Amino acid sequence: MADALIRDDSVVSLQYVLRDGEGNVLDQSEDNDLLVYLHGHENIVPGLEAALTGKKVGEKIEAVVPPEEGYGEASGESERVPKSAMPADVEVGMDLLAQDPDGEVVPFWVIAIEGDEVVVTPDHPLAGVTLHFSVEVMEVRAATKEELEHGHPHGPDGHGHGH
Repeated sequence: MADALIRDDSVVSLQYVLRDGEGNVLDQSEDNDLLVYLHGHENIVPGLEAALTGKKVGEKIEAVVPPEEGYGEASGESERVPKSAMPADVEVGMDLLAQDPDGEVVPFWVIAIEGDEVVVTPDHPLAGVTLHFSVEVMEVRAATKEELEHGHPHGPDGHGHGH
């Protein structure tokens, strides 16, 4: 599998550094904690997934991902909710899940806490940001039947849902 190419249904392990347009590091993998994802299953932003298609172990790429292929454009929407409706440990930057009127689970982020109100937005913190990825492909393998059914890779112990 050493020369396997990344394609749909590959489980891929990456070292990565994510920077913004000014070169500030926004996120990065640690040596003992690689980014592991299932290719072709929307586990990572579409622009990075497209850039990795066809690559193999050992390849290093630089991918510039515009907002529409990353976390989308910022809508600028926000909403105030009573602090009492939030977890006790609520803090700025926290991401939470809520159900919309259709019963769909949607993520939102806390952008401010003002008195007894919490200001939240549906915009990912990196919405509207052009993402600059420096990536090295560390491992590529075929996904297991169970991973394909679940739509994401499982850890070495067989079933890790930690993100």
